Amino acid sequence: MRRHLKGVRLLIALLAIFGLVAAACSSDDDKSSNDNTSTTAGSGDSNGDDKADGSDIRVGMVYDVGGRGDLSFNDAAYAGLAKAEADFGIEAKDLEPKAGGEDRAELLRLLADEGYDYIVAVGFAFEDTVKDIAPDYPDTIFAVVDGAVEEPNVKSLLFAEEEGSFLVGAAAALTSETGHVGYIGGVELPLIQKFEAGFVAGAREVNPDIKIDVTYITQPPDFGGFNDPARASEIASSMFEDGADVIYHAAGGSGGGLFEAAYSLGDVWAIGVDSDQYLTVDAPQNERILTSMLKKVDVAVYAAIEAFVNGDHSGGTMVYSLEDGGVDYSTSGDFITDIIDQLEELKAKIVDGSITVPSTP
Repeated sequence: MRRHLKGVRLLIALLAIFGLVAAACSSDDDKSSNDNTSTTAGSGDSNGDDKADGSDIRVGMVYDVGGRGDLSFNDAAYAGLAKAEADFGIEAKDLEPKAGGEDRAELLRLLADEGYDYIVAVGFAFEDTVKDIAPDYPDTIFAVVDGAVEEPNVKSLLFAEEEGSFLVGAAAALTSETGHVGYIGGVELPLIQKFEAGFVAGAREVNPDIKIDVTYITQPPDFGGFNDPARASEIASSMFEDGADVIYHAAGGSGGGLFEAAYSLGDVWAIGVDSDQYLTVDAPQNERILTSMLKKVDVAVYAAIEAFVNGDHSGGTMVYSLEDGGVDYSTSGDFITDIIDQLEELKAKIVDGSITVPSTP
């Protein structure tokens, strides 16, 4: 069952995510790429009180399946949009596709036909759709989160998910008392396999002999694995019963099932993804969330809109990595205080190239 955020929890979560945005966004011109060349996104501060006026700019957003309220990917994208609306005075509109996502193209065209200047498509599933639609609207800029599209009016917002996943994999191995951990992916796709690859590499960096269970909820073209908490709960419970005591998910709204399973047992841990899920999941379930892999979709969305407001109407690619803070791990709950030094050492080795994190299993 899809869960909706309660008012107070939503306010807390958005304030927390906005704090990340304020610390990580930058309006420097060199952060956007021109002529479809790839750049690495920076992480400086935005312009404080000297923010540009975007009151004449209309920004639309179409979510991935599950929409707002997934406590993860879509909610992070919304946080970036909401902060841009507050900071720049843009007119914002957000839409949610049907459960199967079959109306993605229809929603994008609706926003473009209504005259929205900048349209953000949230999720890799929009990649082919935006590639087909963008040439029909040359005066509209599209941004695709997790999608690589080489069109002059498309901005691709990409992440090094494997790097952040490596660190939470290391945290899992350092915390595990059984030497047995697990990974639940939403749908077995190359993007979600990046999370798996990093997690497995990080866990094995700490403990080469660790046992790692890997299960995907669905296979393409079935994308229901991103919004099936009941199935995730079944998988997590089975892993826990088999001896795993820490499980990481990259399954969007399905992650709620993992948290329920971890809380019901009480002596095991879950690891969240995308947002700091300790802050977005209702207590007391969040007391079993060891850490979260932070994929700062909010930062990417905010930075892309900020660049547009400041006059960058180009396409190209922006890449968010561990080096610039685009991915990281959370410390909320203080459950990993004793291992932070070890995680920071591993982080430094990734940044300086001493450790190369694989992006495929």
